[in-house]
Amino acid sequence: MRFRHTVAATLGALTLVLTMPTSAGAAVGAFSYQYDDMSGERITVELIDPPSGPCITLPEVADDFVPPAHTPRNATDRPATVYAGVNCTGPQFTLRAHTGYGSERLKVRSVIFH
Repeated sequence: MRFRHTVAATLGALTLVLTMPTSAGAAVGAFSYQYDDMSGERITVELIDPPSGPCITLPEVADDFVPPAHTPRNATDRPATVYAGVNCTGPQFTLRAHTGYGSERLKVRSVIFH
């Protein structure tokens, strides 16, 4: 009798593991944004397979004295909400998965992937 319960529990756990998404915890793909450095040069940054869930403050534009990033492109498999402030604060805009983008007018300092 114990053997049957053990086998049933093992099969149940195996089924659960096999049905869980393999990308749990990560948005698969690339998210990019642009910012202008102190000399005025435009720099493009890409986040490859960024984590899903936690807020990501963009390090290049985390300080208030630096202009925010702009022109975000979301080519990940998850929607991305970009924020005008650090720590996912301030005005926000959600970019669709795979094809979401914003113009140079969309100012960004942080992002979260859902």
